[in-house]
Amino acid sequence: MSYLDQISLPLVVLACLTLGLAPFVPEPHIWEKLKMLVAGNLVRPIDIFDLALHAAPFVVLIAKLLRRISG
Repeated sequence: MSYLDQISLPLVVLACLTLGLAPFVPEPHIWEKLKMLVAGNLVRPIDIFDLALHAAPFVVLIAKLLRRISG
């Protein structure tokens, strides 16, 4: 997990706000993909890849925060 410790928290937050949420209009892209996932419409490989790509910064942020909490 040393790689995770080397990434700065502000950089991860910035990645979440830019890469994770882009494009912002009409709604954040990850929100659109999560709605598709819940509705069962996330079936095309490009949509699955798109969800993974936009969710990656949030996964890193959660892992980094959990690592920080656990000590």
